[in-house]
Amino acid sequence: MAKSQRTAVVLVAAGRGLRAGAGGPKQYREIGGVPVIFRAMEAFSTHPDVFAVQPVVNPDDSAMFTAAVAGLKHEAPTNGGTTRQASVLAGLEALAKHEPDIVLIHDAARPFVSAGVISRAIEAASRTGAAIPVVPVTDTIKVTSEDGNVADTPDRARLRIAQTPQSFRFDVILEAHRRAAKQGRSDFTDDAAIAEWAGLTVATFEGDVANMKLTTPEDFVREEARLASLLGDIRTGTGYDVHAFGEGDHVMICGVRVPHTRGFLAHSDGDVGLHALVDAILGALADGDIGSHFPPSNAKWKGASSDQFLKYAIERVTLRGGRIANLEVTMICERPKIGPLRDTMRARIAEISGVDISRVAVKATTSERLGFTGREEGIAATASATIRLPFNEKTFNDKTWSV
Repeated sequence: MAKSQRTAVVLVAAGRGLRAGAGGPKQYREIGGVPVIFRAMEAFSTHPDVFAVQPVVNPDDSAMFTAAVAGLKHEAPTNGGTTRQASVLAGLEALAKHEPDIVLIHDAARPFVSAGVISRAIEAASRTGAAIPVVPVTDTIKVTSEDGNVADTPDRARLRIAQTPQSFRFDVILEAHRRAAKQGRSDFTDDAAIAEWAGLTVATFEGDVANMKLTTPEDFVREEARLASLLGDIRTGTGYDVHAFGEGDHVMICGVRVPHTRGFLAHSDGDVGLHALVDAILGALADGDIGSHFPPSNAKWKGASSDQFLKYAIERVTLRGGRIANLEVTMICERPKIGPLRDTMRARIAEISGVDISRVAVKATTSERLGFTGREEGIAATASATIRLPFNEKTFNDKTWSV
């Protein structure tokens, strides 16, 4: 069978994940600052050989699901069943109208599936009709008797750990699932077992040790530490901006419209707090400054809202596989008073940048009536940004970005 481009995915996300401890269903918890299910789905949604991703969710989790995967392309979620097996069948039935040639079935609790594993899954199913990713067993395995004594020591050279995505010709795995349901069989632990029961030969292909399933609280702790270790290039940048007052009845400060007796003289909306913060982030990236990315000579930015500048800078970090560790802004002015709006500004910066508010600081000071800020001729702001990048990041290609 030639490789088919009609590949769909069933993403199983209806479980409760009780062994993972408190905190709600594990697929909606964050790991490395990103929901587990977002990481799992993103790999498929962005893969060039996948045309449809069918999520299967618990109906009680609809709001969490929508929030967790915002921005990703997927089919309308379908409701899962009381077992994983029933949930997979629900996902397959939902995909039937699309008539895919190949289907990949993946656990949402495996957030680190790579594009390489997905490509190997598609190729293997196209070639064999049924295949699963596996990794070798490195520990010696013991079979115990009912009394807890060792009964056997199997040859670990023949043992493999099965992973997902498990891949199949769509028609054969759908028929196998339907047969199992009709005969009341609900005891299969994975889709390969159903395929074996249905008489299919299940091939194997190379999995990935990083493609682990998050099951216990210890799994989350270990993977958080692993992700942090990958972002060992810690950088700090600083920024400064100033705008004079002109005619107007408000000023924009840190993304918040603040009533005032004056307005800013500026090409954009004059938000000195966000402008300083953008420069700090770009400085940490060694990626120019705000003027080089948004030149005042370009009429496109006349009166522009500065939140898009901050989003752009954050996305430059994301593009390089990085994360924001901390954002800090200090406003220097006599008026308007920043203190009463401090937390509103923190919340707005957190909203724009997509980081937790605990990583955002907004401070204010005066210049003791000295200088242009003391004379209330304008406002100045300083900022700092701490980011974490991978040491092994690929060469940054500036041409990949456009605004």
